[in-house]
Amino acid sequence: MGYVMETYSRLPVSLVKGSGCRVWDDTGREYLDMVAGIAVCNLGHCHSKVARALKDQADELFHCSNLYRIPKQEVLARMISENSFPAQVFFCNSGAEANEGAIKLVRRYCNTISKRGPKIITLSGSFHGRTLATLTATGQDKVKEGFDPLPAGFLSVPFGDIDAVAEAIDDSVGAVMVEPIQGEGGVRIPPAGYLRKLRKLCDESGLLLVIDEVQTGMARTGELFGYMHEDIVPDAITLAKALGNGFPMGALVARPDIAEAFAPGSHASTFGGNPLAVAASLATFSVMVEEDVPKMSRETGAYLQAEIEEIKRLHPSIKEIRGKGLLIGIEFDADISSLPKDGLAKGALLNVVQKNVLRLVPPLVISKGECDEAVSIIDSLLKEKGL
Repeated sequence: MGYVMETYSRLPVSLVKGSGCRVWDDTGREYLDMVAGIAVCNLGHCHSKVARALKDQADELFHCSNLYRIPKQEVLARMISENSFPAQVFFCNSGAEANEGAIKLVRRYCNTISKRGPKIITLSGSFHGRTLATLTATGQDKVKEGFDPLPAGFLSVPFGDIDAVAEAIDDSVGAVMVEPIQGEGGVRIPPAGYLRKLRKLCDESGLLLVIDEVQTGMARTGELFGYMHEDIVPDAITLAKALGNGFPMGALVARPDIAEAFAPGSHASTFGGNPLAVAASLATFSVMVEEDVPKMSRETGAYLQAEIEEIKRLHPSIKEIRGKGLLIGIEFDADISSLPKDGLAKGALLNVVQKNVLRLVPPLVISKGECDEAVSIIDSLLKEKGL
């Protein structure tokens, strides 16, 4: 019997060290990381400025709780607002918590301020987390199996269908929750203009537009946040994953007039935004802005997609290549679930979602040479498997 619950099908490798786009296992073997901790280590492993910020903060104060002011937390909240939209920020520890907070904020806002019904429209194929509320909001039945009774208050409509959203709106609905790109759903991109149409529909109906940026945020798609591709202003966004570049950190970012629905005592997080987490996130955010990491993601992502397109003609099982920035999906007409394990033998960390989509989410600091290396490994794996 093992002592860790078996909630993951773990690959047979023990990772103990990382630097940039490389990781090493406990035997000293090196791997090219095309997963980045599931779109988390956007600045690469053990980025020097993030590591230094953590080390310096560790010598001063680990934790004090949100019963007291945390000065760096206020600096980070301002930085997020100034680089997104005028907002207030609630800090937590993960994407699920950020989305749970967003759901609670929508309900409280609707019940105490707007007087609209508190139901939330979400999309088929979406993924918003593993808490009871966020897995109910998720548009994938497989994550809900065995967890009945699920909480009420969610309406699921087909992905990318703006008319379906319009038809679902009545007085019982208070918000729409959407990902700019569905990462866990298979790197699915909605039709061009979809977010703008959602924004217009929400404005006309008096609904809140909540955008889940847990995976698409922090320069992953080639903009600092995914919604920026459509030049809209959301009512709230949720962040996590790359916000701390590997240190657990999440955030709910909302317009001040919506955030005021949360009064003291209505929502909380013991560890959320503690000094260590904020130090890591401040360093991460500063690098993102000062070094124009979104541009880096756009340019390298375009190069990587072009390289993958070059090998597509050699592999008829590849149906489609899609993505933005360095969130790239390669869809196959076959089950490719074994690729992550096969990739280990060739020195690469790979990730498959929905059984038939190879999702590439490397650190955004990946070089063109490392992109070439990754494509060469993928090409070799597909040839061996006759794909």
